[in-house]
Amino acid sequence: MIEVEIADAAWSAALPDAEALVVRAAEAALGASPPRKGEGLTVLLTDDAVVGDLNARFRGKDAATNVLSFPAPPNPEHHLGDIALAHGVCAREAAAQGKTLAAHLQHLVAHGVLHLLGYDHENDREAETMEGLERVILAGLGVADPYAAEQGHDA
Repeated sequence: MIEVEIADAAWSAALPDAEALVVRAAEAALGASPPRKGEGLTVLLTDDAVVGDLNARFRGKDAATNVLSFPAPPNPEHHLGDIALAHGVCAREAAAQGKTLAAHLQHLVAHGVLHLLGYDHENDREAETMEGLERVILAGLGVADPYAAEQGHDA
């Protein structure tokens, strides 16, 4: 079960289909990993202030960021964890990178879900694995490769 909570009306104003975009991206990311029974997660679409507060409290970084993932400890309900996304940061990044907010949202949701599944990007090998999965997931959603511009390719 994927629960989406829209706590900042800016998400709905910018993307009336925000909830559907989140669910599709999360389902695609879950489908790209080995099957698990009863997986669930919560995605919070909120503002920069809330994500900034979470980032400060849980990561010691006093600034908003685009997405935060909070894996749940193993539990019988199979809840993977929670993801929070900051509208302002995401919107600014999408504009700066020449992407639609919808595409950027789906990328960041997939990225967050992969973190909940145990993937990381702390070193080059981990980053290559995680980015490769993100490319496959996003291609299935019809979203352009978010890393192509970094590699000198057209996005």
